[in-house]
Amino acid sequence: MKQALLVVGCLFLFLIGCKNKDEFTISGQIENPGNIKVVSLYEGERKLDSMFFGDNNAFQFKRPTSQARLLSLRVGKNRYDLIASPGEEIVFKADLQKDVNDYLIEGSDLSSTIKTFSKMRNRRDAVRDSLQADFAKKSITADVDEIENLRSEYKQKFTEQLQYYTKAAVDFAEKHDDIAGFYAISTLDPEIAESEIIAYADKIKDKFLDNGYVTQFKEETNKLRTLAIGQPAPDFESFTPNNKSIKLSDFKGKYVLLDFWASWCMPCRQENPNIVKLYHQYKAKGFDVFGVSLDDNPGPWMRAIADDQLQWTHASDLKAWGSKVVGLYRITGIPASYVLNPEGLIVAKNLRGKELEDFLKKTLK
Repeated sequence: MKQALLVVGCLFLFLIGCKNKDEFTISGQIENPGNIKVVSLYEGERKLDSMFFGDNNAFQFKRPTSQARLLSLRVGKNRYDLIASPGEEIVFKADLQKDVNDYLIEGSDLSSTIKTFSKMRNRRDAVRDSLQADFAKKSITADVDEIENLRSEYKQKFTEQLQYYTKAAVDFAEKHDDIAGFYAISTLDPEIAESEIIAYADKIKDKFLDNGYVTQFKEETNKLRTLAIGQPAPDFESFTPNNKSIKLSDFKGKYVLLDFWASWCMPCRQENPNIVKLYHQYKAKGFDVFGVSLDDNPGPWMRAIADDQLQWTHASDLKAWGSKVVGLYRITGIPASYVLNPEGLIVAKNLRGKELEDFLKKTLK
């Protein structure tokens, strides 16, 4: 009898303690999936897992974790953001014939909290996709100048959306002093929300210390901080086409466009006529250009300088993406540029076309 009671007692303890505190579970069901057969689990842009739907279009992900994790379920074009914490058994249901923001999530308070903000994120992504599609459609029959004007027009439209989105994220984070608030800030674009990201990283410097995702965010923000508006541009030394040494600090005393480009970069070459025009228009007013190439062959580099009539100072170590400046300025694509003031401080980034013209017109009256 005692043994029977012991077995029942153990079974009872097993049942009430069956949750594994070192993992999370997401059990879901997708209604009306159409031809879609797969659901994927992402952390940021990294795919963690994927699986085919089971009976009744059900699925389940179970993964170990020791901290709250920012995740998303991807089904076709739909993205559903969530936060999974240790020990949580999350239930998710969605209908692909309904709006992407109309879904059920239970078992995770933080996931329920970010649901309202995810709606804004989805709207931002929809606006981006719509603008990109419209731009691509209009670019088919446009010439080079028209494409550049379209690019500036659509960038301005999307920037306005991003500014609205940035304010919404900051407001959300102020109301939610937890990982849900961090989630909102982590979705911001550093090119638009640089100061807001840095301010938030300072605010949480002593918080969420056991969360690897937050730790990575703080580390990336510290790198971002070194190239933020108002910071001194990191100095470096390179070599001109006639092999003379030159430093960025040699340009102090003028407004300088630090232009990272290459002879093989078509968008760079297409922007060159605009820089040529502005260089000649404003060089007498204290404007200069320092062109730093990511070429690895001196021939094409020097031919491009001559063909495009680039009469300002040029430099390159001819190491292409292995160049020191790539890491120093965190260059992930070109063209990339910084505008420095006479003291060598960064005052603007990645200005092209009319944006650069408007900046110079305003600054060098």
